[in-house]
Amino acid sequence: MIAISCVFVVAYILIATEHYVKINKSASALLAAGLMWTIWSVVSPMGVEHVIIELNEKLAETAAIVFFLISAMTIVEVTDAHGGFEVITSRIKATKLISLLWVISFIAFFLSAILDNMTTTIVMVTLMKKILKEHTQRLFFAGMIVIAANAGGAWSPIGDVTTTMLWIGGQITTLEIMKGVFIPSVVNILIPLIITSFIMKGNVVAPDTVESDGTPISEFEKNLMFCLGMGSLMFVPIFKGITHLPPYLGILLALGFLWLVGNILHRNKPDEERDTLRLAKALKRIDMASVVFFIGILLAVATMSANGQLPSLAAWLAEKLNNQSLIVIIIGLASSVVDNIPLVAATMGMYPLSHFPTDSFIWEFLAYCAGTGGSILVIGSAAGVAAMGIEKINFFWYAKKIGPLALAGYFGGIAAYLLQHMLL
Repeated sequence: MIAISCVFVVAYILIATEHYVKINKSASALLAAGLMWTIWSVVSPMGVEHVIIELNEKLAETAAIVFFLISAMTIVEVTDAHGGFEVITSRIKATKLISLLWVISFIAFFLSAILDNMTTTIVMVTLMKKILKEHTQRLFFAGMIVIAANAGGAWSPIGDVTTTMLWIGGQITTLEIMKGVFIPSVVNILIPLIITSFIMKGNVVAPDTVESDGTPISEFEKNLMFCLGMGSLMFVPIFKGITHLPPYLGILLALGFLWLVGNILHRNKPDEERDTLRLAKALKRIDMASVVFFIGILLAVATMSANGQLPSLAAWLAEKLNNQSLIVIIIGLASSVVDNIPLVAATMGMYPLSHFPTDSFIWEFLAYCAGTGGSILVIGSAAGVAAMGIEKINFFWYAKKIGPLALAGYFGGIAAYLLQHMLL
């Protein structure tokens, strides 16, 4: 047991310090998963056959999440390749910086509920290069986009990987998570925006030149693929609610339909254009390193769930702190330092559904805290890391300029959630 814990701790440190040690977090996660299950198969008192049964069960749970993520990422890539997101962004006409910030933040907030926080951040931060000339202004906008995207992703079952994990795992349902976490998430972004409104001055200065994409896309194609892409993602919760089948099956069905329409749409185009826009190429553009990381970290955490370490940790925390709200708040703050995916996966293993049923207080509160706590530091969320890479955001600049705003929003949302829970 000690050896398994040591492997996980070392892997966790390597994942958290990825940008400093220059070791890809996917490699650390895969090594941890392989070593932890191997050690458990050797020391398990129930024998290797029982461990294999446990591993197969955990693999099925992990595969459901991975299938969902690959399909969702592919749909987003196809929509982006067709210029679909310009349907939204081309309508932005703000001339004042603060007005633009409010518009961009709320677009990111609602867009991330349909897409996911990382994808939304990539789209919106990239867009800012076409709207704002000054790099220092774009840095601040990028930081606020991270806060907005993480807040927007927290209240939607498909808006954040951790919320998706809770949804697929049966800890939350679509309507309840939207009703329970929407208001706290709005408060989370409103507080930083209100504070910034007293500070930010000036007008929007557009860049001198705007680069255009090489492949010609008609307005009809943009609108059609945008509607189909967004409709495909919104179809999944409806599919699950009606059929009660797993979400990954619904999104695979939606992806198949989108693929079919794409083939029909481009079947008469020249080979070069058709190859650029076809869905097969979108599969090559998705971030497979992140997908592999999810596989590794989920299987690694599953080891500690299978051997009883996580339930034991839950009992110890309950005894020492005796306050579920405080435990979840601490998990949210910790997600600003380390990846929130293993934190949520560990929490899911700590609190079984038999004791904490679907839509319990702890699951909704965890979705909010883990989803928004990562905004406090730039390395605390996939959205932050994405923005960091695109705009070369400095860790300490973010901690000084954006971190306090994110922290204020985090605790403001906590107060809103607890008040709402107490009243309702």
